[in-house]
Amino acid sequence: MAKPVRARMGEREILCLTCGGDVFREREVKLNSTGMEFFNLAWANESATGLICWSCGYVQLFVNRNIRLYQADN
Repeated sequence: MAKPVRARMGEREILCLTCGGDVFREREVKLNSTGMEFFNLAWANESATGLICWSCGYVQLFVNRNIRLYQADN
């Protein structure tokens, strides 16, 4: 199972938009497009950082590469 992480964008801590939680599971998410799928080039699509709230499961996607993840202290 994924390790719990916290996240920041610059000086601002990222919180869950649904429950306000601050602990997430991180996962890379492919942003597939129809054209790339049609030509069997889905592997070349852009990816995003997915943060899945540890408490409620709400998923947030971030394309900005300035997001910083760090281990959550339980």
